[in-house]
Amino acid sequence: MSSNIWDQSIGQFLAQAASSAPTPGGGSVSAYSGALAASMVCMVSNLTVGKEKYKDVEAEVVEILQSGEKLLADLQNGLTNDIKVFSEFMEVLKLPKDTEEQKRIRTEKLQEVLVAATEVPLTIARNCFEVLKLAKQLAPIGNKGAISDVGVAAYLAESALKSAMFSVDINLPQIKNDSYREKVKLERVRLFEDAAGICQEAVSIVQSRL
Repeated sequence: MSSNIWDQSIGQFLAQAASSAPTPGGGSVSAYSGALAASMVCMVSNLTVGKEKYKDVEAEVVEILQSGEKLLADLQNGLTNDIKVFSEFMEVLKLPKDTEEQKRIRTEKLQEVLVAATEVPLTIARNCFEVLKLAKQLAPIGNKGAISDVGVAAYLAESALKSAMFSVDINLPQIKNDSYREKVKLERVRLFEDAAGICQEAVSIVQSRL
């Protein structure tokens, strides 16, 4: 199995995800789903740009496409980072804890890696939220012949956002920084509420154009 996840085929990725291997896990799968959502935004944008019928909205769609391509790359990086930070977490767990000094160092490093392991899926969730916003923006102006794929992008992006948050939720209780935990919890609530509304609007527009 290749050490680089992006050198794998889809079949290899799915086989490894289905195996007892610790990675790719939920955070990585969430990033992958978000990347698929971004790819649908890009595809419909590409099917809109350059078409005479949509020349009035071309400039806006080009901007959507550029943003979509960046988010696609960011979500791919998110998947890679999720695997990397999990490996770092496992390494910290192996640190010695025989002396008080070793225990102190291990505890400090554990807190550091727990925050990192929270920030990675949180960033994935944020990027999924941005993909969702792009889907809503594209829904009324994208190529009508492929508009159902914008709906796919919206549903996938919202689902990936919520899924990535599970990786946040499992790490957060172990983090001792109270203000950080509270900040993340508030952002979680806001993202979920805003994402639900945006997804509903995007899907409603898509359905009206089918």
